[in-house]
Amino acid sequence: MKFGPVPVDDAEGGMVAHAVRRDGLVLKKGEIVDAARLAALKAAGLTEIVVARLEPGDIVEDEAAARLAHAIAGAHLRVEKPFTGRSNLFAEQAGVLLFDADALDRVNEIDERVTLATLPTFRAVVAGEMVATVKIIPFAAPGEVVARAEIAARDVGLRISPYQPMRVGVISTLLPGLKPSVIAKTLRVFEERLAPAGATIATEARVAHTTSALSAAIRRVAPECDLIVVFGASAITDRRDVIPAALEAAGGRIEQFGMPVDPGNLLLLGRLGDGASQKTVLGAPGCARSPKENGFDWVLQRLLAGVPVGPADIRRMGAGGLLMEIVSRGQPRAGEEPQEHD
Repeated sequence: MKFGPVPVDDAEGGMVAHAVRRDGLVLKKGEIVDAARLAALKAAGLTEIVVARLEPGDIVEDEAAARLAHAIAGAHLRVEKPFTGRSNLFAEQAGVLLFDADALDRVNEIDERVTLATLPTFRAVVAGEMVATVKIIPFAAPGEVVARAEIAARDVGLRISPYQPMRVGVISTLLPGLKPSVIAKTLRVFEERLAPAGATIATEARVAHTTSALSAAIRRVAPECDLIVVFGASAITDRRDVIPAALEAAGGRIEQFGMPVDPGNLLLLGRLGDGASQKTVLGAPGCARSPKENGFDWVLQRLLAGVPVGPADIRRMGAGGLLMEIVSRGQPRAGEEPQEHD
């Protein structure tokens, strides 16, 4: 593409590079200088104008943006009609956004004229939310650049994993001093977390904070649900604590205790059963009683969207995992002992 100032007499057929406003004349960026516009420029007394001209093989910005947007769009995504070299992609269903971040980087490394931006991977999205945008920086891009970007874009795997209407079993453990109102509020907050996914609490139990009582409850609720969440009266502090011990006593196994997300450090991920009947069991951190975003949300949202979560997935959550500083802690990261919030 050729770009630069030219005498007005030579501007016909070029695209206006910068808006022109003079003596009632208005030419917008991107307009083609035809005979009428050329006459208007001369009548306004302009002698020079900055224009862009396509060269053989160039693809205009809107076409290039549309081609790349359609190349990257995967399941449950809608591509918006391009405008001024930009095409946006929107979620058609609520769920979790998935893509290969390294592959996305490779698209952006092809040429500075081609850009692709997305929401963070594994972000929970709602239907109609914009999740990505393609922008062609100049008025056109070489055809070979666009072709290379299209090929690379197909490896990104941008898609929505839709939420599934799961049945969730909730078990709350009890200790003296834990008010019923706290449990009631916890359940209300949890229902609000489930609502965007169309998931529901299928069964709810309250048992003593002991290994035997909890293990029996886990075995009892398992057949009635797809996912089990345990809200402990006391935070889990070790793999041998009540909640993990109860899971193992019920015949389950611990896959991960702890996560590099704060708040949310004290989350427990476990499994009960095998094969098609296998259930995921989450030991919720104390911060899950609050509606504020925490690491529990990140794991729960993936599970509700049918996205597998294993120990390696949790350990990769550290980048961006510092969500907030809890003022009431004082300065725990400066050396104080951890609190029940985690």
